[in-house]
Amino acid sequence: MWHRIVMLLNDIKIRNKLLLSFLLAALLPVLLVGGYLTIEMKQMAFSNAMEQASTNVDRIKKRTEEVIRVSLDISYRLSNDARLKKLANKQYESVYDVVEAYRDYPDMREYLRLYKEISNIRLYTDNATLLNNWELINASDDIKTSEWYQNAMRHESLVSWRYIEDERDHHKYLSLVRNIELESLKKYGVLVLNVNTGMLNSILNQETFDTMIVDDQDYIIAANRSDWNDKKLTDISLDKNIMTQKSGTFEATLNGIPSKVLIDELKPVSSENGVRIISVFSIGSIVKEPNQIIRLALTVIVISIILAFLLIYGVSSLFSRRMLRLSRHINRVGLGDFDTTLQIDGKDEIGLLSRQFNSMVRSIHDLMEEVTHSNEKNRLLEQKQSEIRFKMLASQINPHFLFNALESIRMEAHMKGQTEIARVVRLLGKMMRNNLEVGNSKIPLKQELEMVRCYLDIQQFRYEERLRYEFIVDPELESLHVPPLIIQPLVENAVVHGLDNNAEGALVKVEIVRNGNEARFTITDNGIGITTERLNKVMSTLEDSEEREGERIGLRNVHVRLKLTYGEPYGLSIHSLPGDGTAISFSIPMEG
Repeated sequence: MWHRIVMLLNDIKIRNKLLLSFLLAALLPVLLVGGYLTIEMKQMAFSNAMEQASTNVDRIKKRTEEVIRVSLDISYRLSNDARLKKLANKQYESVYDVVEAYRDYPDMREYLRLYKEISNIRLYTDNATLLNNWELINASDDIKTSEWYQNAMRHESLVSWRYIEDERDHHKYLSLVRNIELESLKKYGVLVLNVNTGMLNSILNQETFDTMIVDDQDYIIAANRSDWNDKKLTDISLDKNIMTQKSGTFEATLNGIPSKVLIDELKPVSSENGVRIISVFSIGSIVKEPNQIIRLALTVIVISIILAFLLIYGVSSLFSRRMLRLSRHINRVGLGDFDTTLQIDGKDEIGLLSRQFNSMVRSIHDLMEEVTHSNEKNRLLEQKQSEIRFKMLASQINPHFLFNALESIRMEAHMKGQTEIARVVRLLGKMMRNNLEVGNSKIPLKQELEMVRCYLDIQQFRYEERLRYEFIVDPELESLHVPPLIIQPLVENAVVHGLDNNAEGALVKVEIVRNGNEARFTITDNGIGITTERLNKVMSTLEDSEEREGERIGLRNVHVRLKLTYGEPYGLSIHSLPGDGTAISFSIPMEG
């Protein structure tokens, strides 16, 4: 079967093969990818919209809960307020006594002043001697027979959330309703706290999707659409099967438009009922933008395919035969036949290409061995030069430290016993052995830090209380491989400058932390610092192409080795101010 297909393709002209290849390699993948991306883009748009809506509803739920929690807290305070109960129960003999009692109890007014989350507080009682001051109200027969009042009297320990009218402004509010035991003889009053509708609307107005807060009677308490306020769910043509749902995601129609509906219930603690947060967004609005992008992309793709097809058809007819002959000769050269000669007539680019091809074939054989030999030689030379340069740089550590340490050991041996001397000699021997074994290969950071500690311990032996040091190292970085002798020269520099003109002594801090995909090294001292002019000179010295005698060999050694090892972006950075110490830092990529 495969042989027959190959034979069939072999019989097709190159021009037709190019056209067929275009159809198979360009048109078919574009259609498949386009269809797949269209489906995925729509699905992604739905997923993103649902995720955003869910996040928005959760945010609204939390912020709404924060608002109505204020009403809950105040209701608990008032229900246990003995002064309020005394005020509501007392039988007053005159209007003056009532006014004085109201004046002595300003708590409700204070709550309204302090908490913007509530807009009104009122307590309904049966005390006929009280005056109606919109805070303490004698309950009328209409109020006593109302559903919310009767429900509050039936539930002694639970809070009820009702959408009821306020007698002052005759506007409806989401209200906390609960009964309060005014006397031990089972005499009750009903406490009502109005939640600030403006705050609820301000929470919803920040959302992009149509969102509303609905009570258990399907009244719309607040919404980010003004035409939904003071309505019921039945008034906005929402599917009836959605109205009974407490929470979840549903498909529905709103005013005949297919939509997604996300519902979440908010039921505060100690409440017999709660409210629902409903977010509605049309399916068309979700896919509108993806559909526009898809249509534009399809238009561009179709036009591009048509133009490409015509171009390929025209060009392939012109040079298919000549390119086929050129291809055969190229294949022969590719197989190692350098004796072939291409004969193609014409002075156009293909003719020029044929002549250049013949010249190239004659030159390739002669150059092949020469280029191979030259490349190998250059590679080895470059490798050896890099190794020599690396070793030379690694060996340029100032030997003065060794002589100073030995002199200190000699003096200490003369003045003290041998125990401390043995320890310092052991540390010095360990450092010398490590330096003698330094090669090109990197070492673990833990090993490098051991050598730095040896150096600092020896310097502490030398300077005693005048030198202190501190290590702050991320334990995860101890296995990181670094070039040898990359920290000690910087620490040595910090010790020298920390002790320089510093009567209090030196404090050297080595901090190694992880910063993203890099390890950040910082060595600081508390010395006298460096002036801006001197700092600029030091940084210029580090960047010099040639070393200068006596110009901070240790710092330049580290700086150049960092660049050789990790590339030009890496190297030392020095920050210093006069009188504020010096910080030398560098970063290396995470390896090993």
